[in-house]
Amino acid sequence: MAASSPTPRLAFVAAATQVARAARSALEQRYGSVPPAQADIIVALGGDGLMLQALHRHMRRGTPIFGMNLGTVGFLLNTYKQTGLLTRLRKARRVTLSPLRMRAVDSRGRKHEVMAINEVSLLRSSRQTARLEVKIDGRMRLPDLYCDGAMVATPAGSTAYNLSAHGPILPLGAGLLALTPINAFRPRRWRGALLPRASSVEFAILDPGKRPVAAAADSVEIANVVKVTVTEAIDIELTLLFDPEHDLEERILKEQFAP
Repeated sequence: MAASSPTPRLAFVAAATQVARAARSALEQRYGSVPPAQADIIVALGGDGLMLQALHRHMRRGTPIFGMNLGTVGFLLNTYKQTGLLTRLRKARRVTLSPLRMRAVDSRGRKHEVMAINEVSLLRSSRQTARLEVKIDGRMRLPDLYCDGAMVATPAGSTAYNLSAHGPILPLGAGLLALTPINAFRPRRWRGALLPRASSVEFAILDPGKRPVAAAADSVEIANVVKVTVTEAIDIELTLLFDPEHDLEERILKEQFAP
C-alpha cells in the first residue's frame, strides 16, 4: 500500500453523475477525506473516462489511484463497494504506467505538448482521406499513407480505441507500442506495426490544406496539425491500484481470448 502510516489519507474524486456523487459522499463520511494534493491514495468513482481524467489531473504528483466502477465499461477500475475499502487498498496490486508525450505543430506554427495514457490518434478533418508520412526513429517507413487516420497506443490503451481499429492487444510487460492505421486505403494491406517502447514516431501531414488532420492525446484535440511526434514519457510514472482478482495484466490477457 502506498501510505507510510497504517491508515492512509484518502481523497475521493467522482464523475458528475448523481450515483457517483452520492457514493463519494457516503465514502467520505465512512472513511474521512483530504484534498487530493494531501492524499496518500486517490479513490476515483465513475467510469474509465473519469479514471483517465484523474490520472491526467494528478499526473505530476504520482499519487496512486484506486478506481471503483460506477460507469459503463470500467476496464481501468475495480468493483464498487462501500465496505472493506481499507483492507482492499492494503491488498491491492500496483501497476505502473508511463504515458505518451505528443508534440504537435499546427498550421499556424504553434507548438503543443500533451500527454496520453491510452493513445495518440490522428484523424482526418474533412471528407478527403488523410495523407501521412511516417518516420520511426528518424527513418522513413511509410512515405505516403492514405487513411482515415493512425494512432500510437500504449499497452494499457491497446484494448480501447486501438482494438476497435483492429490493432493488437499488448501485454503490460511487453515493452511495446502499437502503431495502428485507421481504415488504411493505400498501402491497402498495411495493418500496422509493433514498435519498441523507446521508439520515436513522427507523422508529417501531406497536403494539409486540402486534407486537414486533427491530433488527439486521449481527449485533448489539436486541430489542423502539420507534424506530430510521439514518444513514451519515461520521466513520468503513473500508479494504478487493483484488487488481485481484477489485476490489469489479467484483464488485458483475457481480452485476447474474448469471444
